[in-house]
Amino acid sequence: MSSNRTKRMQDAVANMAFGCAGARPGARLLVLHEPAAEDHYEPGLCEEVQAAAGALGLVVERREIAFSPEPADPPPPVLEAMEAAHHILYLARLGDQMRFRPLPHAGKSIVSYAVTRAAMAGPFGTVPHAAMLALKEAVNAAMRAAREIRVTCPLGSDFAGRIAPEAGPLPDVGILRFPMAVFAPVPMEGFAGRVALARFLVGTGSRYYEPFVHPIDGTVTVRFEGTRVTGYDGPSETVAGIRAHLAALAARYGLDADFVHSWHAGIHPGCAYEGAMADNPGRWTGSAFGNPRLLHVHTCGAYAPGEVCWNLLDPTITLDGVAVWQQGGLHPDRIPGGAEILDTWPDLRALFAAPARAVGID
Repeated sequence: MSSNRTKRMQDAVANMAFGCAGARPGARLLVLHEPAAEDHYEPGLCEEVQAAAGALGLVVERREIAFSPEPADPPPPVLEAMEAAHHILYLARLGDQMRFRPLPHAGKSIVSYAVTRAAMAGPFGTVPHAAMLALKEAVNAAMRAAREIRVTCPLGSDFAGRIAPEAGPLPDVGILRFPMAVFAPVPMEGFAGRVALARFLVGTGSRYYEPFVHPIDGTVTVRFEGTRVTGYDGPSETVAGIRAHLAALAARYGLDADFVHSWHAGIHPGCAYEGAMADNPGRWTGSAFGNPRLLHVHTCGAYAPGEVCWNLLDPTITLDGVAVWQQGGLHPDRIPGGAEILDTWPDLRALFAAPARAVGID
């Protein structure tokens, strides 16, 4: 590995450990990783992260944990190691599977959505975490303050609503996410309209079931009001296939197939997915979502994140008529505080001027 690559990896791990988790040199970092035969996290990523963390003065221990399609607590020996660690890094899908569920030692757990060495050591992993956290909070505040939020996409999606003024805090995960790539999910209460479904339905990464991907031939429009699906428009066979897929999941897990829980979009201009979604759908759904070109809706289950995503490509999101997202491009300077964030972190401003475009489904 070149000295430049080594430096970039160390910068990324410092950003994660010190900037995101608040670690200090000498802290004990436990890295939980999947077996080498799994292909969600790129082979070699764990070893490079461990080397970089050690060079930064962290005391690193690695433990392998098996992948399970269903979220479950780690085995007792791993739980003991978690108890002894100051910080726990998940290079394993379990951390993401449990992001909306009670996770042992959640307060010191970090889930990495940088699943390849290039992603970790590139702009996705090296943009200062504080910058992305500030951007997330600014977007959250703008969403809450908006009297009308409207979402459209080139295929015909069009829904609108607002967050109720009396609503409590926006729902969010209880663990640390790195990199910070989305704002807090917006509840569907108070929204209504239609979403154009195309290409596929895919799981949320909460459970890994078969078939994880349901292909869609053409475009189907799903109508909804609040948290309820009210109907589908499109080719009858395609609609029947979607309904059957959702009904099977609902029966398998005891879910409400017609529940629409919440939505959010990517905010990280350095998030790129260079491969094809079809080659590794699990990796795609667990890493590409941070690109501003993607918006996803959590459905099929009255809880976050549900079990099925509706994915919109190149959304336009207007807040009181101002296009904060415009055809998949996020413009932070169009929300209160956004320009100041870009002024504070010039690297982030430069990245927004030339954002990543690859999302795996073009």
